[in-house]
Amino acid sequence: MSIVLIIVFFVALVVGAPIAVALGLSSALAIVLFDLPVHVLVQRAVNALDSTPLLAVPLFILAASLLNAMGVTTHIFDLVRLVVGRIRGAVGQVSILVSLIFSGVSGAALADIGALGKIQIDQMVAQGYTRRFGAGITIAAATIGPIFPPSIPLIIYASVTNVSAVQLLVAGIVPALLITALLMAQVAVMARLYDLPRDTVSPSLPAIAKKALVSLPALAAPILLIGGLLSGYFGPTEVAGVTVAYALLIGFLVYRTLTLKAVWESLRETAEATAGILFIVATAAVFAWVLTLDRVPAVAGSFLLGLSDNPLVLLLLVNLLLLVVGMFLESIAAILIIAPIVAPALHAAGVDPLQLGIVFVLNLMIGLLTPPVGMSLYMVSIIAKMPVHSVVRGVLPFFVPLVLSLLVVSAIPAVSTWLPNLLSQ
Repeated sequence: MSIVLIIVFFVALVVGAPIAVALGLSSALAIVLFDLPVHVLVQRAVNALDSTPLLAVPLFILAASLLNAMGVTTHIFDLVRLVVGRIRGAVGQVSILVSLIFSGVSGAALADIGALGKIQIDQMVAQGYTRRFGAGITIAAATIGPIFPPSIPLIIYASVTNVSAVQLLVAGIVPALLITALLMAQVAVMARLYDLPRDTVSPSLPAIAKKALVSLPALAAPILLIGGLLSGYFGPTEVAGVTVAYALLIGFLVYRTLTLKAVWESLRETAEATAGILFIVATAAVFAWVLTLDRVPAVAGSFLLGLSDNPLVLLLLVNLLLLVVGMFLESIAAILIIAPIVAPALHAAGVDPLQLGIVFVLNLMIGLLTPPVGMSLYMVSIIAKMPVHSVVRGVLPFFVPLVLSLLVVSAIPAVSTWLPNLLSQ
């Protein structure tokens, strides 16, 4: 049964069917061919969406869209430029730091690229950087978004594996800071090797203070979000709702750049993005149910545990699997299909659930940078008006810090578990 399911799924992908359609079509065909109860199609799909943590997904998408609509990304970018100053490779460093800040409200790599990509690339080209370098650092920095809270992939992973969404989001903070530091180190090395330009800004305390005052309401959004999670007063859904309310407040009353038309457009974009994500969630739930009925998770678990009982060895094997999967499958679909299969076996072997969640998502975010299905590559190709092969060449050097981050997170559980364990004491 599983063989038929998987063959039909890949055939559907090859002929160009959307991932959700491929999942649903293959599941429906397997159910009909093997005389399984047809009503399960609807039941499993609806039950998958009946999840409180998943309510955070559209709210975080809406919050990011509202903040982008009011133009706060430009204020944040200008402030960080002034703070970083005129060091060599400064605008590259600024792009990384701004991605970290904006990731505190966006929760998705593609959202970061959509909001910041054009600003980052245009600014670097204007300063004398190659468009290829600008595209590469923009894509690499966008991987921070899905690791730093609020991460939409981490929320979905938590809902699939029954891990605490709050703890998993908190677990992403230190790894995200690690990725940021290693990316900045890479830019510093490249600045020396390739004599990257210095920024043309003239930083001064009055200029920084003035821009900080303008940017403060926007900077408070991620602080509010992270503070709510760390304090324990809010879960992911509650803090998402508060962030939306805060975005509306500063958009209408502080910046006064948010209009009813912009709010409507943000709601429309949120509905479209959420529908796409939840369609995949619903059809992947039916797909996973068919696999479970055929005992695929149990067989896969026995196979993995038969290879080794060493948690680090198993994590490295899963890393290799996910790096390959990330080249071909959209990240949310990969989480929904593969996590229920491999997570129980690795938990049984002693891998911490929080560490596994971070490793899982980071692998798939690196997959966004790899052809043939690297969505970040195609999105930046459109924004930067560059052929995809040039974008790939631009991002290649940044695989070094990203893969190094992955190895550190895989080898040292405390990188992911220290902060959530500290806060739970």
